[in-house]
Amino acid sequence: MTKIKLALLGCGDVAQRDYLPEFHRVADRAELVAVCTRSATRMQEVMRRYAIPHGYTDYRRMLAESEADAVINLTPIPLHQEINLAILESGRHLFSEKPVASSSRAAKQLAELAEARSLHALCAPSIRLFPQMQYVARLVKEGAIGPIYSARGYGHWGVPPWPGYFSDPTPFFAADAGPMMDMGVYPLHALTALLGPVRRVAAMVTKVQESFTVAEGPHAGLRVPIEAPDHWQLLLDFGGGCIANVAANAVVVATRCPPLELHGLSGTIAFDPIYVQQPVEVLSRGYDWRTVAPPFPNTNPGRSAGPDHILGVMHLLDCIEGRCSPQLTIDQAAHVLRVIEAAVESSRTGHMVESNP
Repeated sequence: MTKIKLALLGCGDVAQRDYLPEFHRVADRAELVAVCTRSATRMQEVMRRYAIPHGYTDYRRMLAESEADAVINLTPIPLHQEINLAILESGRHLFSEKPVASSSRAAKQLAELAEARSLHALCAPSIRLFPQMQYVARLVKEGAIGPIYSARGYGHWGVPPWPGYFSDPTPFFAADAGPMMDMGVYPLHALTALLGPVRRVAAMVTKVQESFTVAEGPHAGLRVPIEAPDHWQLLLDFGGGCIANVAANAVVVATRCPPLELHGLSGTIAFDPIYVQQPVEVLSRGYDWRTVAPPFPNTNPGRSAGPDHILGVMHLLDCIEGRCSPQLTIDQAAHVLRVIEAAVESSRTGHMVESNP
């Protein structure tokens, strides 16, 4: 079988920690033929470590010269929209880290371009493919906790500066980024996957901090301006009496709240949709909490810890090979972006805002 040729764009923290170390799991189906990052030193190191034949520091040159069939975009958040457009215009399939664009309208335009050119355009977060999410989805479908009318999600970011983070954090705090775009999208994608689209949003959004100074590592002493809102509180109406709240912020040092809870009339499910090593806690009415540890029933083994992001790349390969229909659609990503936009509008006007897809 001819292998699918992949190009990797962006070699920062998420690439080095979560994607590249797991590429061996797709080596029988795909090969990395090119890598692109702004640092020539980092480019050479990644090429050497993962035996990638071609390296670039300019993504446009990579798109012009590379033989890649598809591109995996792991660049900083503010660059996604421009680069994803260029990738699709070059005729390549796309897998993009989240968010796929800076607005719901731009995301829909990317989806339309991909459809017009018969290209697959998939985007993170790929958590609906994670084993714990698949297990929870089955519990919900089977009615394990009864009808769900309440839920809560939390995109915890931690107060900067972040201990142990040695890359430049500046892009995370740019106007188009922030805790909602980086972490809040996880509970929003999880809830919309489990409960369906959000109909209306009420929210309060604010910016508490103006800047911070990096305390350690190679960027110690760097002053980072905080341009994006860093404190989000959302109330989501899913219709039919189902209401959820989602928070995302950079103003809380730590929390013991589960990242996601679903409240049914017959019980509760509490779990982490991101980290695959965490258990799923299930409470059934009249019984004590039950802890279900991984591996979860009827799920495929994968990464033992952390977020299993490579599942998104595997799904792209499946789609290109015609094995399945896309699940990580730009349509859902555009809806999540619309929810975020509605939250901003609600906070500004003091009114509930429609967010229908």
